[in-house]
Amino acid sequence: MKKYEKIFSPIVVKNLKIKNRVIMLPMGTNFAGPNGEILEEHIKYYEQRAKGGTGAIIVENACVSFPVGSNGTTQLRITEDRFIPGLYNLTSRLHKHGAKAILQINHAGASAVPGRIGCQPISSSDVPSKTGGAIPRSMTKEEIEETAQMYAQAARRAQVAGFDAVEIHAGHSYLISQFLSPIYNKRTDEFGGSFENRARFCKMIIEKIRKEVGEFFPIFLRISADELLEGGNTLEDSLQILEYLDFGVDVYNVSAALNDSIQYQIDAIHLKAAWRVYMAEAVKNRFKKPVITMGNIRDPKDAEDILASGKADFIGIGRGLIAEPNWCEKSSSGREDEIRKCISCNIGCAGHRIGLNRPIECTVNPDLILEDEYKKEKIDKNINVVVVGGGTAGLEAACSLAEVGCTTFLLEKEKELGGLAKEIAKFPAKQKISFFPEYLEKRAESLKNLITLTGVTATVDLIKNFKPDLVINATGSKPLLPPIKGLKDLIDKEETNVYSIFGTMKNIDKFDFEGKEVVVIGGGAVGLDVVEFATEKGAKVTIVERMHEIGKDLDFITRIDMLGLLNKKAVKKYTSTSLTEVKNDRFIVETSDKEIKELKFDYGFVCLGMQSNSAMLQELEENFESKGVKVLNIGDSVRPRKILEGVSEGRDLVDFIKNIK
Repeated sequence: MKKYEKIFSPIVVKNLKIKNRVIMLPMGTNFAGPNGEILEEHIKYYEQRAKGGTGAIIVENACVSFPVGSNGTTQLRITEDRFIPGLYNLTSRLHKHGAKAILQINHAGASAVPGRIGCQPISSSDVPSKTGGAIPRSMTKEEIEETAQMYAQAARRAQVAGFDAVEIHAGHSYLISQFLSPIYNKRTDEFGGSFENRARFCKMIIEKIRKEVGEFFPIFLRISADELLEGGNTLEDSLQILEYLDFGVDVYNVSAALNDSIQYQIDAIHLKAAWRVYMAEAVKNRFKKPVITMGNIRDPKDAEDILASGKADFIGIGRGLIAEPNWCEKSSSGREDEIRKCISCNIGCAGHRIGLNRPIECTVNPDLILEDEYKKEKIDKNINVVVVGGGTAGLEAACSLAEVGCTTFLLEKEKELGGLAKEIAKFPAKQKISFFPEYLEKRAESLKNLITLTGVTATVDLIKNFKPDLVINATGSKPLLPPIKGLKDLIDKEETNVYSIFGTMKNIDKFDFEGKEVVVIGGGAVGLDVVEFATEKGAKVTIVERMHEIGKDLDFITRIDMLGLLNKKAVKKYTSTSLTEVKNDRFIVETSDKEIKELKFDYGFVCLGMQSNSAMLQELEENFESKGVKVLNIGDSVRPRKILEGVSEGRDLVDFIKNIK
């Protein structure tokens, strides 16, 4: 019997045969051209996932109406026939690798940003798509009819461009969702009120598309099965709505949430694998049609179990295929331990595209376009490299350089590799972060020309023994401890109750938080990790932040999730408040109006950020660069940043090494 027999069994939808049950979910990239055209690098991005064995790829949403229907400055368009040739090039390339191509068609509605589209958004009613969002205007009946026809013409163009199916996006706070959801739809005509009326616009779209594409061209429908907001559609509500739409749907893509519950749409890091499979199961049981489920599914065993249980027919993988294009190929060939799993950080993908309007990147995958192409061009000379520091930046550097032919020595003073990433992963809610250092360690072990030494303190004399042609300093960061009265005397000392992030990690299994008073100084990523950990263990928590807002440095998914946690757990918040003195059972702080407060605690945590740990850098430069040996500094030892930046710098050394003479 073949391993993962269910995952790698084919399925037929109408006349469409898909070779396996893995579908790449549609995720915006900001890779399109400024006029909505698909570019060569964009095609290569999707082609990598097709090469990796993915059964079908749902290409990110293409807008059916421009500019009012656009949700990005560089979003794919299918508003005119002139976009067909480029999209045909895409589908041809995907088909060459055996993957089926599906295009998601969409209208942003109230989720469009006025500054990006140059006009007021439109919607079912004048309700913003999210808290603080732009107020749209209500569509007229004529506009509703015209827009439905735009969907139909978009579907026709997709069919001509070689797509095997289309997906109508009816969830996630986009236009159709704004008709389906009672949160947005306040109309009193035939398009508002009852389930039937709220479904009328979507029904009209399906009818018009079917007329254009014929009986045998599959139509997928993506829905927010449970909006997970008070006053929104529940799962049972959605099942009732789908009764009016089922006549024209061939596959249901069962997602969840709206803009104000986006942490359940783009899964927050703490959510369990396959946590929303019950929604897909409910749709499948009601309508007896194929369904796609998704939600932090990283392990092929989890995917196989879901399919074997009959709860879903397809496994939708989104960010997991950004991180690992070869998920299918590695799973089917018994190389599951080589899968570069997504860590659900939401920084380079959702954070870049939605939060910052940038093209997407990935924390764990430094090259989304060319993937492993760098390995093909080996160096043609003997080069020795010494990497000091075995965190994620150092590991990526060491592995990448070894993969192109360098003899590489990795020196790490701790007994374990992984650095701060592995430490942060000790928080229960952050366990997924450990996927990445674990992957890097396995990758390092597989390279015969990479020699790793742990529990070793790097010195100039030791490094000289390896006769390096290049020295990489990747010594990471350490907690920032400003000259605050009492801080350095008490922090991380035996018999005290004041901890840095490193002290927290060292003692993480020893804390008894139930009913205890906890004060956290610092409202950045690390401080909020401590707050999350302590509140989940039953502590009464106060957080103090010097800036005027908490979580300013977080990606917007995590920030929304964390702010929700603070409210849910009744965390007491002090912003624009500074720490002035540390005692063993209290912090002395000064508020923005100069009021002095004493915050008593059973446990106090000082999380004021990190600072570069580059104490050895000058010594390395003085001893090696005079001899023609280049010393480079990467990762947090340059300055504390995200894992993404350090990993990218580690991979970029491949280009540097090829220029060494």
